Amino acid sequence: MTAHTERAPRVVIADDQDLVRTGFRLILTARGIDVVGEAADGAEAVAAVRGLRPDVVLMDIRMPVMDGLEAARRVLAQAPDCRVIMLTTFDLDRYVYAALAAGASGFLLKDVTPAHLASAVRLVATGDALLAPSITRRLVERFAPGAPGAPGAPATGPAPAAPAVHRDLAALTPREREVLTLMGRALSNTELARQLTLSEATVKTHVARIFAKLTLRDRAQAVVLAYETGLVSPGDSADTPRPR
Repeated sequence: MTAHTERAPRVVIADDQDLVRTGFRLILTARGIDVVGEAADGAEAVAAVRGLRPDVVLMDIRMPVMDGLEAARRVLAQAPDCRVIMLTTFDLDRYVYAALAAGASGFLLKDVTPAHLASAVRLVATGDALLAPSITRRLVERFAPGAPGAPGAPATGPAPAAPAVHRDLAALTPREREVLTLMGRALSNTELARQLTLSEATVKTHVARIFAKLTLRDRAQAVVLAYETGLVSPGDSADTPRPR
């Protein structure tokens, strides 16, 4: 049992609206989640994480001084074990992809129900992602640099920059590269086991080693990595010949 499952998650709420922070704090506190700090902009969020070391940050995307995407990148660089959930009033795919590329573990609209908010915080605190790998794959295929048919800037403003993930895949064994490739195609552990003719326990071991070697937080980030390092290309499917 990990530390995250033995106690309630410790949370920092970063949003430039006082009412949002207050409302979220009351919701989480009422459900046994410890809100250890608040921030009104991205710079304050980075400082709060440095001083308070929370398990999870609820991070608004649009904030003054420093936006949530840049703050998320800095938070995750200084506190790799921290998990970030991005918040917004805009249900726009381009922001979801940018958040994932920044290393966020999930994405919520601000009109989320109290029960969903609390369950989302508990979920990412255990190391899981809020977005299913299949949804992540759809976003990456649409918005990853060089993806065919990637849309241009919308009328409401330019899409946020999503820097490519740079990881050294040389640390992986050939089998681990194969597993990562199939994870990038949104296969579950059960599907991976069937595809590779392995036991599910063996697949889980490979996945754990990949995460450790590449410092990945969850499967959603693994999907982004598989695309942005070229292991998977838009249009690939589980039936595409595997790399040798």
